[in-house]
Amino acid sequence: MKLLSGNSNRGLSQAIADHLDAPLTKAQVKRFADNEVFAVIEENVRGEDVFILQSTSYPANDNLMELLIITDALVRASARRITAVMPYFGYARQDRKTGGRTPISAKLVANLITRAGADRVLTMDLHAGQIQGFFDIPTDNLVATPVLAQDIRENYARGDDLMIVSPDVGGVVRARSLASRLNADLAIVDKRRPKAGESEVMNIIGDVEGRSCILFDDIVDSGGTLVNAAKALIDQGATEVSAYISHGVLSGPAVQRITDGPLKELVITDSIEQPDEVLKCPKIRRVSVAPLIGEAIRRIANEESVSKLFD
Repeated sequence: MKLLSGNSNRGLSQAIADHLDAPLTKAQVKRFADNEVFAVIEENVRGEDVFILQSTSYPANDNLMELLIITDALVRASARRITAVMPYFGYARQDRKTGGRTPISAKLVANLITRAGADRVLTMDLHAGQIQGFFDIPTDNLVATPVLAQDIRENYARGDDLMIVSPDVGGVVRARSLASRLNADLAIVDKRRPKAGESEVMNIIGDVEGRSCILFDDIVDSGGTLVNAAKALIDQGATEVSAYISHGVLSGPAVQRITDGPLKELVITDSIEQPDEVLKCPKIRRVSVAPLIGEAIRRIANEESVSKLFD
């Protein structure tokens, strides 16, 4: 087994390597003067089972190209099997046509990865589970719920006043799964989205008065949805509101919104490498998914069941 890291999230890649007690394969992924991506694998990988660790987060296009070019380099170096390990799968929110003459970019990205030569994909908390079907190769979609549930148990052991809240109707299944693990009640924020990047809370489904609420979702981008939902919950009588999110995209004014807003804290995973602005924010905390992804890699390499990690 060989582990190879792109440039998108070297901290998580090293943590996964440490968990597996396996060194990262020596490689160079750099840019030419005109910003073209160049990759060279500096170790023999002929006949090896290779795992490329690369989130396609910001800058999404650069990191995607790195993944494709590394994959091509491995194909031409005669690697036996190539697994694209993508803790965060960019373009996942473009999983369907939202209007006339619009693309389904998630399908296009799936085609690119497959045609580049990947034999398998390992990712975590896809925005839409059906994206697994966009690939014509085996695809494992891990869930961060067990990791986040354990962190909630350690930091929010309040018993009957705990309530899990889905920030929109589309995330109910995800939130219900967490609520079931914690034996907690579930509430739903009914919202509408006038346009991309904006949301308005219409109603709260469930009695949140006197409850400690935890918003649970897969992606936080601009932070507007979370802040609006937190305000609505406080207005309905919630004693405090925190948020647990798998992928901290945190673009634009997100950090400032979180800092100034009513959220007690925002907990994200390390699926996306974060700038200093996020790391220094006192309201944002990270938990690592390196053990989860590392165990999945070990099981795939040993031809063992991955589905047990969902329990």
